Amino acid sequence: MAYNEKLANRIREQLADLPNIDEKEMMGGLTFMVNDKMCIGIIKDELMCRIAPEMQDTVLEKKGCRIMDFTGRPMKGYVMVDDTGMKTQKEFDYWINLCLEFNSKANSSKKKKK
Repeated sequence: MAYNEKLANRIREQLADLPNIDEKEMMGGLTFMVNDKMCIGIIKDELMCRIAPEMQDTVLEKKGCRIMDFTGRPMKGYVMVDDTGMKTQKEFDYWINLCLEFNSKANSSKKKKK
């Protein structure tokens, strides 16, 4: 699994005081689940942020941010942030907080029946 372990540790530190956090390796990276919902992740050296879809156009104006197109088509409510968009702790906190804010409102994905 190729993802930035240093970035993973930064996220772990930010989420350490929250209950119900789980890590899952998926999509070629690491995803942090909060309250059983995908919240934030890492693919290679970038943050994968799940945000409110209505915020997408606004955050795309921030440095280092681009639309997530993992499947070859844009994914509404998901953006990628490279290291230029999270150089300072304030910038990093912004992305974590944005993801956590949406997570409290987001729907859980339906569990697959076995």
